[in-house]
Amino acid sequence: NLREACQFLAWFQALDRMWGRGGALSQLDELLRPYYEKDCEDGTVDDEEVIWYIASLFYNDTHYSQIGGPDPATGEDVTSRISFLILEGMHRLKIPVNIAVRLHDGLDPELMRKSVEYLFEDGTGCCYACSKGLDEGYARNGFPIQVARMRAKVGCNWTALPGTEYCMQDVTRMCMVSPFLFAFREMIAEEEEPTMEALWKRYVHHLGIAVDTMKQGFDWHMERQAEISPEIVLNLFMHGTIERGLNVTAGGVDVYNICCDGVGLATVADSFAAVEQRVVKEGRLSWQELAQHLENDFENAEQVRLMLKNISRFGSGNAPADGWAKRIAETYTELTRGTPTPNGYIILPGLFSHGDIIRLGKNLGATPNGRKAGEMIAHSADPDPGFMPDGGGAPTAKSNAVAAVQPGWGNTTPLQLDIDKNLAEENGGIEAMEALLRGHNELGGTLININVISKEQILEAHADPSKYPDLVVRVTGYSAFFRTLSPEYRQQVVDRVLAEGS
Repeated sequence: NLREACQFLAWFQALDRMWGRGGALSQLDELLRPYYEKDCEDGTVDDEEVIWYIASLFYNDTHYSQIGGPDPATGEDVTSRISFLILEGMHRLKIPVNIAVRLHDGLDPELMRKSVEYLFEDGTGCCYACSKGLDEGYARNGFPIQVARMRAKVGCNWTALPGTEYCMQDVTRMCMVSPFLFAFREMIAEEEEPTMEALWKRYVHHLGIAVDTMKQGFDWHMERQAEISPEIVLNLFMHGTIERGLNVTAGGVDVYNICCDGVGLATVADSFAAVEQRVVKEGRLSWQELAQHLENDFENAEQVRLMLKNISRFGSGNAPADGWAKRIAETYTELTRGTPTPNGYIILPGLFSHGDIIRLGKNLGATPNGRKAGEMIAHSADPDPGFMPDGGGAPTAKSNAVAAVQPGWGNTTPLQLDIDKNLAEENGGIEAMEALLRGHNELGGTLININVISKEQILEAHADPSKYPDLVVRVTGYSAFFRTLSPEYRQQVVDRVLAEGS
């Protein structure tokens, strides 16, 4: 029955989490629907009891799962009564729960509306996995669209075929900023007359070195993982591993698509654009003067730093930085997906940072976009906070910018929206939010993470987290109690809310 099914999942969660820090369930509404419908026919449960089961399962662990979405065979929406009960259990529990709504053209409008209502009521809630970009992108790899629709969003940013695919997503990050700094310093040292084309050529060279090294690392992992850390738990839930007597990484399944996520796109795009505008076109600085300011971390040169920062930045629309962002994303995509690893594994590129923008930024020097040494780099494929000319961050402009740089092979490149609740209610509220979400899906976006929270509340909670012990926010691809985050992680969320509320 349904209760036993939920109990089984709770045991699975415990084993999965303990063995390999696993966090994925599946298409939860379809997984539980047969048990729910049978219990309803037998008259053994009512909806309140079902909500209690679901809330208890979520309280046990925050494994990722999905509701709604297209039927693999027909494309028709699979939303059912239990989809709403899962959403209700999440809403009533009011703790970090990682549920994705699979957004597609045929999604039940009531499920869409209810999920957005709870976003406004709770401050955060579901994320939205966008079927158009995900399914069409995955199909480009040679899979039928029906197979692409079978994938479930079951991680911070990742989507996989349950039980049949080894994908190793949400693991490997590639810093796109360090190749830029290598290229810039190398050019200044070796070129008598530096140029933008020389800088770009050297950037592509160093980015290629990073990609090739990553591919060699993937082969090393695939050759050794079965011996070093076999998937004892997940092997029991895969199709083929037991039958073949092989670990999932050693030929136990049929589908292997490994993913890599680029980090820091806006930092690089804005840096190229700043150099092009302030050095090449306007002559406000020489190449050598810029190099010296970067070396000195803009010491006693705050005006220079602000001059470099205050250009038309990535996301502002039809700016040179937007063109650079597209060029960088396309080059990264081609380097990553254009050729397999030496052992033949396909790598699906995405742009996603999780929390690595702090760790990676600490090791990097100053950059020409006005970022100082040690500061965090840009988040995923999002424009930097305050990217609009007025210092704000219009959600529609941000959506357009992220959609324009999607790699397009079925890995995700999330859009992070952090919207001031009062401003959102003044500008169309729930209806406007629905339109924004559906619009990003139509543009080919792949994933949307959202917070709807007042600036006043987030500032008070940041100053004194104990004042809001139950405040839940979506950090990147996951939700967490705000008070449990480090000051650096809290600052990420605060900066985004303040910028998009301007």
